[in-house]
Amino acid sequence: MNQKPCLSLDDVKRIAAAAEAEAAANRWAVCIAIADEGGHLLWLQRMDGAAPISAQIAPAKAHTAALGRRESKVYEDMINQGRTSFLSAPGLSGMLEGGVPILVGGHCLGAVGVSGVKSIEDAQIARAGIAALV
Repeated sequence: MNQKPCLSLDDVKRIAAAAEAEAAANRWAVCIAIADEGGHLLWLQRMDGAAPISAQIAPAKAHTAALGRRESKVYEDMINQGRTSFLSAPGLSGMLEGGVPILVGGHCLGAVGVSGVKSIEDAQIARAGIAALV
């Protein structure tokens, strides 16, 4: 039988706290979503002042990064480089920068998706959260 690590609730809380700290340190109002390896939402947090739409975008970015096991920016780049047919990929809607997979020991445990500021800053917050775990 194969064995692999998975996220615990404590892990999720640690990731969320570190991501929130990064956002707060930069005075960025964002929404932070954490998904498991199947893209299922484990955590959703909308900071004060974050736009309501960010509560839809952040989970979509996390879902996309978890299922694809790569940063959501990869899909955004493909589409921007002309592969618009990828917009029809089933089950993926968060194909924007800001979704980062949680990779540990060669396994994808899930992903963090952030929305609310510039996409590169969203990804910065997601990476800061993940850094608290790995």
